[in-house]
Amino acid sequence: MNKGTVIMVCGLPGAGKTTLAKKFENERSAIRLCADEWIPTLLKDPKDPNDMEEADRLRTPVEHLLLKLGLNLAELGNNVILDNGFWTTEDRNWYRDQIRNAGIKVELHFLDVPLETLWERVNTRNKEEYPFKIESHWLERWHKMFEPPTDEEGESYDYYQKYT
Repeated sequence: MNKGTVIMVCGLPGAGKTTLAKKFENERSAIRLCADEWIPTLLKDPKDPNDMEEADRLRTPVEHLLLKLGLNLAELGNNVILDNGFWTTEDRNWYRDQIRNAGIKVELHFLDVPLETLWERVNTRNKEEYPFKIESHWLERWHKMFEPPTDEEGESYDYYQKYT
């Protein structure tokens, strides 16, 4: 049986990760896994999706469980999309290595969007039904923390695409 491919979608909130992931979901018959869609169901108070302390505590374990699920699905021949953000080189390398060690092809798709555009999109999304509301000072802090992939890093994947 042929194994599927794991597609990592990288970028900050508002970059268009989920939009791109949903496009791949349809075009590539892939299964999309996004921690932001799972975490709200696990919060202590489901009526308070902005309990950021609890959401942050849950993020890494949920993302690791989704990776495990994704690897199992890829082993069975499914294409899988991890819509995590992958903000640091260390994080991307760890995921890439886990996927590669399972003998599965891995792609990285990076959405490089200016801070002003990110905030416009996040601000619009904040007015809609979305699990988490983001404040501008958080986005500014995250933007400073974010380590964009380099072209050299991109060469370490089976396929790499940067979107601007």
